[in-house]
Amino acid sequence: MLTKDILNCQLELLAARLPYAVATVIEILGSSSAKPGAKALIDRSGKVKIGWVGGGCAQSMVCSAALDSLKSGVPIVVEVDLNDEVFGAGMPCGGSMRVYVEPILPKPNLWLMGHGHIVENLCEFAHRLGFDVIVNDPQATEERFPKAIQIINDDSRYQQLQPQADDMVVIATHHKGDYDSLTRALQSEAIYIALVSSRKRAGLVLNRLQQEGFSETSLARVRAPAGLDLGAQRPEEIALAIASEMVMVKRGGSGGSMVKKLTTTD
Repeated sequence: MLTKDILNCQLELLAARLPYAVATVIEILGSSSAKPGAKALIDRSGKVKIGWVGGGCAQSMVCSAALDSLKSGVPIVVEVDLNDEVFGAGMPCGGSMRVYVEPILPKPNLWLMGHGHIVENLCEFAHRLGFDVIVNDPQATEERFPKAIQIINDDSRYQQLQPQADDMVVIATHHKGDYDSLTRALQSEAIYIALVSSRKRAGLVLNRLQQEGFSETSLARVRAPAGLDLGAQRPEEIALAIASEMVMVKRGGSGGSMVKKLTTTD
């Protein structure tokens, strides 16, 4: 019954696009209240939602590791010493345990506002990079965007643009919907907001938004023109520059060259 309850909880978290970690006891040496195979789901606040991997400080150590794992996106194996009251779990049970903690992170959404070759190529790149792509444009069709998980073509004022905290937004509406879509994007917690536009046009749109009450701090979130400086000219190259910038933001990169200048002391 517990396995079924855990599965149902996982499905609920996935449907809500909420991150969580799965902790599984993989080894027990000596005495422990938890057994190999015991599982627990830990939410993004570090609390056990369901399941059991040990009580007291053992659970505290696992929950702390779960938070680290969710932050890094990398699984962790937790070594819990049940003998050491000071350096271990703080409860001398006469054994030790190993717990495998795996982060489950929902795919971030990429909201593409617009159509055309740049957007079509960006949809393809983003799909390969692990994004769920949502295209919002009156001219968007499944034929043009076969990799998109959702096509919205009946939303002229972009009211359905509702990005969450880890989502990204790229606006390429050919000036027709820049203001409306940027207004919606800036009201969200999206981690990346980019405008495909000339510098002159971007300045006009941002000035208008500032006059409407958006602060300089808020407007600084908008990356315009969009993308890294790759010297891109063709639509495919511009899409690549934008996708590269998205990866940079997601992974915390610098966007600079990885080539290190050698010196005589290296």
